[in-house]
Order: sequence, then structure tokens, then C-alpha cells
Amino acid sequence: MAALAAWQGGRLGRALIAAEAEVLGEALSDVFGQELLQVGCWGGGRELLACSRIRRQTVLACCPEAANGQVDMIASLDRLPVASGAVDAVVLPHSLELELDPYAVVREADRVLVGEGQLLVLGFRPFSLWGLRAAATPAGFPPGLRRMLSEWRLRDWLVLLGYEIVSSRRYLYHLPVEPGGAGDAPGPNLLRRGLFNPLPASAYLLKARKRLYTATPIRSRALRERLRVIGGLAEPTA
Repeated sequence: MAALAAWQGGRLGRALIAAEAEVLGEALSDVFGQELLQVGCWGGGRELLACSRIRRQTVLACCPEAANGQVDMIASLDRLPVASGAVDAVVLPHSLELELDPYAVVREADRVLVGEGQLLVLGFRPFSLWGLRAAATPAGFPPGLRRMLSEWRLRDWLVLLGYEIVSSRRYLYHLPVEPGGAGDAPGPNLLRRGLFNPLPASAYLLKARKRLYTATPIRSRALRERLRVIGGLAEPTA
């Protein structure tokens, strides 16, 4: 985690986190409720949640080194100390790529979400320039990442759990290298493809809603009244 924190403090890391805060801010603009939970520490604590309209925000990390005054709880990401159905929105900022069992983290996020709650996941694309750099680097890239989870695999997991995919956005149109000179600082090309940066996107944001399916259909009031009246009539005889 120390290597990852050092990378995030560099120019490319700071630019990436600032871009992801903007992307998340747009996605969180229509997410409401009482409780928002960020599972995993990415960047400066609540930096990614700055634009959220949910006031009660909790950041949970898995290691004491992340407790820099911006983390509220330390716990395993696959065993969250949170009651079931207690959270309105969960943010997973590259958390699935840092854990040994990413599916267990998704299941825990599903457990703590309320019905109709929303799940937002940031991830790197394996089949991209950043994915190639990560595969070629023994320590991973960014440092500490165990694997990259494709958007389509994550979609399959969420659909199996009964989620509705609300939206998907791809971003990070930048080479996976630290900028050299002052004029090479990462700019808007992290978020948008341009004429001079026709690179494929290297990251994505997936937003999904937890759906509730009742075992028995709920009848409308008009239908219930009609059935009550019909039930009160005399039954016809032969």
C-alpha cells in the first residue's frame, strides 16, 4: 500500500484521482439517501465523494496504513462490519482489483445495500494500454493491483445478483507513463478522447441499481376494489 500511496502522490496519480472525482461527481448527482459507503481507500480519503449529495459518508479501508485521518473504519472488505440493507449507495474505487476475492467484495456490497440502492464501481480495463503495462509489471500498475477486472465480467456478476445496469462511462485516454516535462502534465485527455490522443479508454465507471423482486404481485387499488365487489355477488347456479 505504501508503493500505491507514493504513486498516487505523483503527477499522474493525482491527475487520475482528480479525473475520477469528476466522473464520480457526475454519476452521484442523482444518487440520494441517508448513508453512502466507500469500500476501499483510493486517494485522499473523501476526495472521490466531494460532490455527493449524501451527507453521511463513511470510508472503510482494509489496512491500518490507510488510516490517515480520512478513514472511518478498518476492516476486511469481504466482511464488512455493516448491517444488512443499511446503506443507500456503495462506491468501490478500484477495490476489486486490490483484493484476492473480488466477487466476495461484490457480495458484501450487495448485502449492505438497501433495495433500489446503487453501486458504483471504478475499474481499469485489462485490454488497454494500462492493462498491458500492468501485465508486464511484476508489482502491478498502478503498484499493488492484483488483477484488472473487465467491465463485461463485472456486468455478468451484477446481473446474476439481480442488478440493473444504469450507466457505463469509459475514460482515461492517457499513456500509462509519468509525464516528463511541465508541458506533459495530464490534462482533459484523461476524461475525453481528442484529436491528438486517439487512444482507447483504459478505465470505466459502472453504475448499477439493486432491484427488488416480490414473490407475490402487488395488485392495484382499483383491481382490489373490483375483486371485493365481485366477491360479494351471489354465485350463479346451474
